[in-house]
Amino acid sequence: MQRLNFPFYSHKFKNKQNKTYIFDIIRKKYFVLTPEEWVRQNCILFLINEKKYPASLISVEKSFTVNNILKRYDVIIYTSSGLIKVLVECKSTKIKINSNTFDQIAQYNMTLNSEYLMVTNGLDHYFCKMDFESKTYDFMKTLPIYEHYNFI
Repeated sequence: MQRLNFPFYSHKFKNKQNKTYIFDIIRKKYFVLTPEEWVRQNCILFLINEKKYPASLISVEKSFTVNNILKRYDVIIYTSSGLIKVLVECKSTKIKINSNTFDQIAQYNMTLNSEYLMVTNGLDHYFCKMDFESKTYDFMKTLPIYEHYNFI
């Protein structure tokens, strides 16, 4: 797999029926190693190892409904009280991050109401904080570290 713009992390792999699988420490099982899954798994380890978000507060690839249409988010980080604090959209390295990508996560966030958004293709990462009053988002250099922010 392609080298990403994340720190190097060790992953568990296995091969089965001529396919490579990668272990997801959140969902506790192996998934087919696609380019998007590679980005997602490295992003999860970035959130845990660099940003210190507890794995117990992270949810990966679950379905939800937006305007009566079933959608699936990549990664959500909850507060200890169950509110959504961070919404992450992961793309393959072949996908350029552009306004369409931000439109997608913004549409998801109209339902999910996350305070922070992250969009990554593994090479480029964008972070923003929602301003719900003005219905805009402000770009940031990175996400806050868990210990430095009130995630209650």
